[in-house]
Amino acid sequence: MTNYLRHIARNLTYAAIDIGSNAVRLLVAEVIERDDHPVIKKQTLVRVPMRLGEDVFENGSIVRAKCDQLIKSLKAFRLLTEVYGVPYVRCCGTSAMREATNREEILTRVEMESGVHIEVIGGKDEADLIVNTFWTQDLLKDRSYLYIDVGGGSTELTWLEKGRRVKSASFKIGTVRTLKGKVEPEAWEEMRLFLEDLREQHGSLLAIGTGGNINRIFKENSNSFGEPLSRNDIQKQRDRIASYSFEDRVKMLRLRPDRADVIVPAADIFLRVMDSAAITEVFVPKVGLADGIIYDLYMKQFGRVKYPNVDPVLV
Repeated sequence: MTNYLRHIARNLTYAAIDIGSNAVRLLVAEVIERDDHPVIKKQTLVRVPMRLGEDVFENGSIVRAKCDQLIKSLKAFRLLTEVYGVPYVRCCGTSAMREATNREEILTRVEMESGVHIEVIGGKDEADLIVNTFWTQDLLKDRSYLYIDVGGGSTELTWLEKGRRVKSASFKIGTVRTLKGKVEPEAWEEMRLFLEDLREQHGSLLAIGTGGNINRIFKENSNSFGEPLSRNDIQKQRDRIASYSFEDRVKMLRLRPDRADVIVPAADIFLRVMDSAAITEVFVPKVGLADGIIYDLYMKQFGRVKYPNVDPVLV
């Protein structure tokens, strides 16, 4: 059987739904098998700027209007997956969904009315899924990296040694949470201690940055794919974007409204992480949680046989 026919027979198309604190995303992608590692090829990406964290971090719960919007979005996502004929779909809720005081009520109503089951994952599970993307990238696998994922409600940090997760932590430090003034000083201190401990043990660290904001900073800096962003690059773009008003960020820089207000806080979080860990540059593979979910679905179906050396913690 040719590789093409084998690919069709195995039906390597998957869908991931990421319910974040700033936006809700649907990623439909196929996994292309290579001899060294699988590659995720995106077929479609749909993003709805819902900002669930705005209510949760301010008042503790998700309001009815946001729940209605979530249900409509998930109905549309479900229909799209049916059009694509996707056999495997996974929907994960992160920081805002974890902390909503009316979470159970929301989960029940959403599943009944949209037909989509939301799996609320913890910070450690979220970090593990994001780190899954390591195996789909053309990075040197015999090196150690710090994964930095800055979201709307939390920041996940994961230390990898030669592809194996050694240490990870989730901190209640995120862009939407920052805008609402809800990041506690203790969270910053916990993150600083975590990073300083890593620096003392390992010296200068290599970093991988994920999330929509660092992806956009990478684009604004006009880097070539695979070229890392330096700390000075991030600072330069942060200051340039901050010099524009919100309206001009949308009109002149062509940022989406829900990106225009969070990109500067995101840059600030990245800069603080880099300073605490003495990191001078960060690789930006332009992947996120949804990519990690896709890889996880694939690995659970086929990966243990084809890629036996993959860390079992990550699959």
